[in-house]
Amino acid sequence: MVKSFEGNLIGNNKTFGIVVSRFNSFITKRLLEGAQDCLIRHGTKEDDIDVFWVPGACELPITAMRLAKNSKYNGIICLGAVIRGETPHFDYVSSESAKGISEVGLQTGIPTIYGVITTETLEQAIDRAGARVGNKGAESALTALEMANLFDEIK
Repeated sequence: MVKSFEGNLIGNNKTFGIVVSRFNSFITKRLLEGAQDCLIRHGTKEDDIDVFWVPGACELPITAMRLAKNSKYNGIICLGAVIRGETPHFDYVSSESAKGISEVGLQTGIPTIYGVITTETLEQAIDRAGARVGNKGAESALTALEMANLFDEIK
């Protein structure tokens, strides 16, 4: 018989580190609020959630790596907002932050979730931070919960 494994969305006895970019903080604060609310609603204690502020999206991966190597957390959630401007800077920042965050999870085995929204306009960013199309911070927290619990099943 085939065995199937899936992580649940229960945050009891789970610890999470959330790394948040200060750049575009009017958006990232909303993402953080969504992530924290989601984790708490699913049983994670407030004391089991640590928040680390970094200057921008490029600093998310190195901070996530430091947290993952600490082995204190069941999951790490990286939140940021990169909004396209008039230069190619957007492409570099969004690409490198995505690669770096992915690399943290691959190198450490700790679920490291990419919760960086990349949008063409400020309005799209506002929508993705809870205005019209859900809160991507909350969605990232759900992913972290599911992956942390799935990894417990794999052990």
